[in-house]
Amino acid sequence: MPLKQKVLIVEDEASIKSFMAAVLSANHYEVISASTGAQAYGMITSHCPDVVLLDLGLPDMDGLQIIRSVREWSHLPIIVVSARTHERDKVAALDLGADDYIVKPFGTSELLARIRTAIRHTRTREVSESVAQTGLFQSGGMVIDYDKHHVLIDGKDVHLTPNEYKLVALLGKYAGKVLTYDYLMRELWGPGVKGDNQILRVNMANIRRKIEKNPASPEYIFTEVGVGYRMADGD
Repeated sequence: MPLKQKVLIVEDEASIKSFMAAVLSANHYEVISASTGAQAYGMITSHCPDVVLLDLGLPDMDGLQIIRSVREWSHLPIIVVSARTHERDKVAALDLGADDYIVKPFGTSELLARIRTAIRHTRTREVSESVAQTGLFQSGGMVIDYDKHHVLIDGKDVHLTPNEYKLVALLGKYAGKVLTYDYLMRELWGPGVKGDNQILRVNMANIRRKIEKNPASPEYIFTEVGVGYRMADGD
């Protein structure tokens, strides 16, 4: 079974939150939710959602503060879902880095389409045109399937954990470029993660056991000692 994409709903109106959760669950998304800005930020940094649906009128803060804070360290897709219709509100959210803006009330088909688009745009940022079109990255015998959240080696699913997949997928998006330990840790575990990269090394060791024929002499993911990791160039 492919890993479900995780959506965080940030909404303080229970009826709207329940409606969105039901729609998303019926369409095979994993749903988590928060009612305040503080809860939302905590869940973003600890649960690593694939996309956030963000109301602006939260009881403890303006949702714009969430966008501003998250954009200091992550490209996580954020879709504003708000009753505010004034152009200045839309411009403010988009200027701060929101990926999209939906005005309440909205249709379910529109909501689902906007989510798919936001995730696709994040997936294809700075990747090759072929990956953008196909959703696949290939290097030798390894294929990353960004739509199904699978990594295949010689056609066989290697059964990565969610964090292992996210690490491989991120390296694949920037294949050929060195991603620093700090950058990878912030993207996977949020800005509050401790500086010690032991958790990252453990994940990488497990990944290499699954994808490399000889983990001591890797074909796909290379260590730049003291700096970070680099994915082999795509075919």
